[in-house]
Amino acid sequence: MFLSQTSRYALQAAAFLAERWAEERPTPVGDIAAGLGVPRNYLSKILHQLARERVLVSERGPKGGFRLVAAPDEIALASVVGPLEPAYGERHCLLGRPTCSDDDPCAAHDRWQSVSSELTAFLESTTLADLVRGP
Repeated sequence: MFLSQTSRYALQAAAFLAERWAEERPTPVGDIAAGLGVPRNYLSKILHQLARERVLVSERGPKGGFRLVAAPDEIALASVVGPLEPAYGERHCLLGRPTCSDDDPCAAHDRWQSVSSELTAFLESTTLADLVRGP
């Protein structure tokens, strides 16, 4: 599983909002887009989708914007990526074979299985707080 541009923007925006968690007020999409240097309209669609999935809260009006639904240490990266990646959690053959399993593996199966499992484990065990705390 590789992360799409949509998921990368979502993670960047969620980390941006995590850095502002203490402010307890919504951040306008324009401020997020400008801060990240990403297209506003594209980011707006992503953020609205995350709000529908209850990762973010969307507030309308002149003082509206987006904020996290919970504290950054309570939101795993998988919660941000999962709604945006149609095949999240599913492992597909790296070489595109329709059937690839432990019983009928492709040439990359064993190595790809471990990489894919590590990425999933990383997304499920890492929180937004981990991203903003740094190393």
